[in-house]
This record gives sequence, C-alpha cells and structure tokens, in this order.
Amino acid sequence: MTLFPRVRELLEDEGADYILLTGGGIIPEEDMKALDAQGVGKLFGPGTPTSAAVEYIRGWFAEHGRDREVAAS
Repeated sequence: MTLFPRVRELLEDEGADYILLTGGGIIPEEDMKALDAQGVGKLFGPGTPTSAAVEYIRGWFAEHGRDREVAAS
C-alpha cells in the first residue's frame, strides 16, 4: 500500500497513466482490492506461474495497448 500507489502517482504526474502497473508478492487480499480500485493492474501471489502473468499482460496490451513506432536505426 506504499509502493504501488506511489508508482501510480508518479506515472500520472508524467502523463504516463496508460502504462500497465502490475506485480506480485505476498499482498493481503484487502490490499489487492484497494490497489485495484486505485488503478493498479492484476497482482499475482506467490506460486503463480509465470505463464499466467504473461497471459494477463498480453491480454491487457491487446485491449489497452497503444501503437508504438520504433525508430529505424
């Protein structure tokens, strides 16, 4: 309840609130709900397969992602 809100605030301050903020660890269920209400993406608990996080990020990006142009070198 300290780090995620601060990172969310910094992203918003920079006009980058469109960036997915997600993570994981040992986070109480009530904190997960509060963070979700603050705009933090899905949070993954211990033991979550990496494939579940990858699937979530891919799905989120497919729905919310922005087109990015890569500058030619």
